[in-house]
Amino acid sequence: MIRFFKDLPDDSRVWIYQSNRKFSEEEVAIIKEKVVGFLKEWTAHGQDLEAGYEIKYNRFIVIGLNQENASASGCSIDASVYFIQKLEKEFGIDLLDKMNVTFYNGEFIAHKTLSDFRKMAKAKSVSKNTVVFNNLVDTKLDYLENWEVPAKDSWHNRFLA
Repeated sequence: MIRFFKDLPDDSRVWIYQSNRKFSEEEVAIIKEKVVGFLKEWTAHGQDLEAGYEIKYNRFIVIGLNQENASASGCSIDASVYFIQKLEKEFGIDLLDKMNVTFYNGEFIAHKTLSDFRKMAKAKSVSKNTVVFNNLVDTKLDYLENWEVPAKDSWHNRFLA
């Protein structure tokens, strides 16, 4: 069962999938349609899951799940990963590689491998105040408050001097 993301409770679980490139407007329209189709059918042990989504900055797919009525099971999580893998193949994108970092470079969003981000930190090309996307947040409230944060307030801090 699909809901508007904004209407999901703050303690809803979230999964954030960052793309290695920006989606075109045409791709965003198709991805939205596919996500809606998936969420309408998403179940756990035969029970509908109440979920919503956002596509942020034409680069991130954020799925939220209200766990008050039904929680995601291993099978339903597997189904969501399989769905994301299908998107990866269809659009030639990488959404599941957690060894990448996305951050603001001026007004633009940059996407680098973790090793390149480390090199940038050593070269002082990024700092503790560089705003990063902390895709490890796990609730809607955490996403709203701690997703776009200075690197010093995220796990990225360990790479900065």
